Parts: sequence; structure tokens; C-alpha cells
Amino acid sequence: MMSTAKSRKKFDTGYRRRENDWRLFLRLLPYARRRRRSLALAILLLVPIAFANAVQPLLIGQLISLIRTEPSTYEFLRNRPLLQGLNIIEVLLLITISIRLTLTGFQGYLVQKLGQQITAEIRRDLFHHVTSLAVRFFDRTPVGKLITRLTSDVEVLGDVFSTGAVGIVSDLFLMLVILGFMFSIQWQLAFLLLMVLIPVTGLIVYLQKQYRKANYKTREELSGLNSQLQENIIGMNVVQLFRRERFNAELFRVNNQRYVHEVDKTIFFDSSVSATLEWIALIAIAGVLWVGGYLLLQKNLTFGLLSTFIFYAQRLFDPLREFAEKFTVIQAGFTAIERVSEVLDEPIEIRDRGNPRFSIYDSRLGYIDEITDNLEFPIENPQPEFGEIRFEHVWFAYKDDDYVIKDLDFTIHPGEKVALVGPTGAGKSSIIRLLCRLYEPNQGRILVDGIDIREIPQAELRRYMAVILQEGFLFAGDVKSNITLGDSYSSEEIQQAAENTNIAQFVEQLPQGYDTQLRERGTNLSSGQKQLLAFARAAIRDPQILVLDEATASLDVGTEALIQEALNQLLAARTAIIIAHRLSTIRNVDRILVLKRGELIEQGSHEELLQQGGMYATLHNLQMLGT
Repeated sequence: MMSTAKSRKKFDTGYRRRENDWRLFLRLLPYARRRRRSLALAILLLVPIAFANAVQPLLIGQLISLIRTEPSTYEFLRNRPLLQGLNIIEVLLLITISIRLTLTGFQGYLVQKLGQQITAEIRRDLFHHVTSLAVRFFDRTPVGKLITRLTSDVEVLGDVFSTGAVGIVSDLFLMLVILGFMFSIQWQLAFLLLMVLIPVTGLIVYLQKQYRKANYKTREELSGLNSQLQENIIGMNVVQLFRRERFNAELFRVNNQRYVHEVDKTIFFDSSVSATLEWIALIAIAGVLWVGGYLLLQKNLTFGLLSTFIFYAQRLFDPLREFAEKFTVIQAGFTAIERVSEVLDEPIEIRDRGNPRFSIYDSRLGYIDEITDNLEFPIENPQPEFGEIRFEHVWFAYKDDDYVIKDLDFTIHPGEKVALVGPTGAGKSSIIRLLCRLYEPNQGRILVDGIDIREIPQAELRRYMAVILQEGFLFAGDVKSNITLGDSYSSEEIQQAAENTNIAQFVEQLPQGYDTQLRERGTNLSSGQKQLLAFARAAIRDPQILVLDEATASLDVGTEALIQEALNQLLAARTAIIIAHRLSTIRNVDRILVLKRGELIEQGSHEELLQQGGMYATLHNLQMLGT
């Protein structure tokens, strides 16, 4: 597995993997193995389909030979009355056509179903992998690019099997069967057609490579277009408030033109393949007529056999045309594999040690979920109370050596209420992200109840603490599902959590109460109402450690007073870390840690820090002057 730095460079710059087509195709084989029976049946059906297709020109040639009473007529037809012989050929033609149409329809259904199943499995594994990546990855990756990879790129992968791989095998097999029939009838004409195929194949391969390059650029431009679209939709309030509609529309027009330009290239190369094949097919048929006519005049060939070869020449180029079209699908699929692989190859930076939950990958089965819901938080601290947090010489940087946390060393005792204070960029939010293991420290370690958090399963660590952010994020769904977030809590527990946080009255005023459907990001609720649900979300989990990151900033005075009473109950007998810019809200905490540029410069109670006359006193006096 490549290093994080190399992986980051590859994904950020649209670096293209230098893997040949075979290696790319092998990356899909684990998914094909899970459907080996359906795949084997689809391939086995190629035999009767190919022979039924190849026999038809031979029967038509025999029909002509029978009518002209030529010596090339088969023995079992020659000694029969003309009408009887014609009836036999008609029945055989009907049988071959019925076999070909019936089996081709069934095989088409089979491979399309197979493609959709493979697409669903790849999409599932890709989503699982993306949700396992560290937050650092999402900091540097536009959301639109990820959406493109999870949707349209994955959708193309299904065609690699359903339309591409099985279809190409079918066309190649049919061409071999047709060539076999042709060589068995008249090797000179068969050799002529074979010589035509060799340069055509080389030209098609060249055009397909050019198509592959153009298609890769097309997908990259589409990702950029989706990223811009997603950014404008999310930031629509800012767009309209600052009258950026016309400016953003021009930016989108330029990006859209670049995308169209790249699409035009793919259309050109795709059309070049089709046009080339049409010309070559006409030249080949003309060559068969010229050489066949000469042999016919020399009485070395019958009119029936010449007709058979003309039909075979047409049939030979039909699968070649299909092959070229499906090869285009394959090339588009390989482009998608490259792009999806860039995401799947992203290393999962934050893993559980000794208990790798939700991160086992098997080449045959894909990702395997280990169900470990019965695991308990491994507390071995002999103290009667739990919730101790200790930072031991922690250093952290979001990129390279630009440290935002520098040699941070402090201890928060069980049940202690500690506030983090400091100017913007002091590292307050970074401390919370490190504590929750959204990021890993570059140096030092963080301990909870004497245990390095890297030794604790992530699910258990995050179950042990609850974080209430400044802006509560809500998912589309009902109110109760936004409180439980997928965990199994009863209706009574949900209502009890709402009552404990004094938000039950607000919820009951909603149209359907706890069953009220919320829109995406909870746009049918106010910011304060969304924040109230975040408090209930934390309360129902009964955490040992509670983190408040400007949690009451979006509440009005009346609502804040209501929630403060519930918050005091929630903080009782729990360790708490509080980030607040309004210093008046943290006067009653046990201790205040003052940060500046990632360093701890002061600590103590509100009164102690005011007496010291340092940064905290300066910030406090400035806020008092502002009021």
C-alpha cells in the first residue's frame, strides 16, 4: 500500500495509474467470482448462439446451390425433390433463428443482471471504504469528485461485465466459428478476409487507446463540474446575498465548455472506429466478389459457395463492429476502474489496534463486517470515577510540519469541567478532533482513563463520549431517527432524553411530533431547533465525557436559559470540555485552559486567571468593554 503522501498527490492532481488493461481487469475478478455460476452459464450459451448464427449463411448458400443444381449441394439435399429440399432448409433456418433469438435474449438478461449485481457490490464496498477514511482525506477532496466516483463511475463498471467482457468474448468466439466455417469451405477466400482483419485490428486498438485518454479527461472534467454544482447549491444563500449568480454562471459556462470539448474528442475517436469498419467491410466484400468472380469463371467455385462467402463476409464484420463498440465500453470501464481504484487505494489512516472492526478485506468476499456490539469499554483504571483525559506532549499538524498543536501536556480529572479559551486558530477545535480520533497526533499520545485512545476501538471511544458542535447536523428522516442515529433506543428512552434536555415541548409542537419528517440538513427547522435535537442526541447516550463546542451559540436567550438547566443536569458527574468564545458562559467551570497558537500558556479558575493579568484577563476585559 502506498504512503499517505503519495496517495494524496495522486488523488489531488488526477494522477493516472500506469496499469495495463489486464491488471485493471483483474481488480474486478473478485466480484465476478461471487457470481461464477451466472457468468459460466452466460459464457456457455455462447456456443449454441455462435453456431446457430454461423450456420445460417451456409444454409442460404445451400438453398441457392439446390435451386441451381450445383455440385456443391449437400448429398442429403441433392437426391430429394426441389420443394422437399427447400422445406428442409427453411425448417433448419427457422430452428437456427429461434435458437439464436431465444438464447441471445436470455443471455442478455443474464449478463445485464450480473452487471447490476456487480455494480451494487462495488458501490457498497466503495461507500464502506470512503466512510472509513480519516477526516483528513475529506479536507482535501471536493465532495463533487467523490459523488462522481460513487455514482457515474461505478455505474460504468457494471457495463464492463454486462456489455463489455461477456460481449467481447461472444464476438470473438463468433468470429472464430465463422472463420472456421469459411476455411473448411474455401481457404483462399477465407485467407483473403483474414489478411484484411489484421491491419484493421491494429487500427482499432490505436483508436481505442486515444479514446481511453480522452475519456479519462472527460471524467475528470465531469468531476470538476459536479464539484462546482454541489458547491453552488450548498452555498446558495451566499451566492444570492452577494449577487454572484452571473459570475458563478460564467464560471460554470467555462467549465461546461471544457467538458463538452473533451466529450467531443471521445465522440470523434468512437465515430472513427465505426467509420473505419464500414469502409473496410465494403472493401472486404468487394475483394470477395472480385476473387470469387475469378474463381467462378474458372469453375473452381460455385455460385452457391460464392453467395455463402458474401454472407459470411457480412457476418464476419458484424461481430467486429459489435466488438469495437463493446471495446469502447471496456475502455470507458477501465477509466472508471482507475478512478475508483484511486479512492479504494486511499489508506485507512485511523484503524483499531488488535480489534480491526469493519476493516477486514477479503479478495473473494470483499469487506467483511465483524459484529462486536457486545464489546465493553476496557476500563482498567482503579479510580472510583471514570472520565480522566490526559494529553502527553502532543504535537499535531494538518499538513507537513505546520503544527497547530505544540507539545500540549495537561490532565483533566474525572468529573472535572474544563473550558478551552483562546483566539481563532489557537487549536481548540483541533484538540477535540484529536480526542475523538478524527485525526492522529504526529507525536505524543492521548489517554482516557489511563488507556491510549489508539488502543480503544473507535466505536467504543465515541460511545464513551458525546460531542455537541456549534451547528447540529441533521439527516433526512424523522425526528426520532435523528436522535437515535441508528442505535436501538425505545420510544420511552427517546422521550425521556427529550424531557431531560427540556426539548420535549418543542418536539411535541411539531406536526407529527417525533415522527415529523425532516428535510435534508433539517432545513424545515431553525438553527436553534436543530441544536436542541443535538442536546437530546447526546443525552440519550449517557456519555462519561461530554464535549461542548460553542454548543449554545445558536440559541436565543430564552431557549439558552431553558437548555442551561438541562445542561447542568447533563454535566453532573461527567467530565466536560467546553469551548466558548463568550467568557461569561464559563465562569463556573473548574478550570480554564488558555491556548495561543497551539500552546498552553495559562490555566486556572476564572478568578485566578483574572488576577494573573495575562491573555485571559485581556480577552475578558475586551469582551466586557464590548458589552
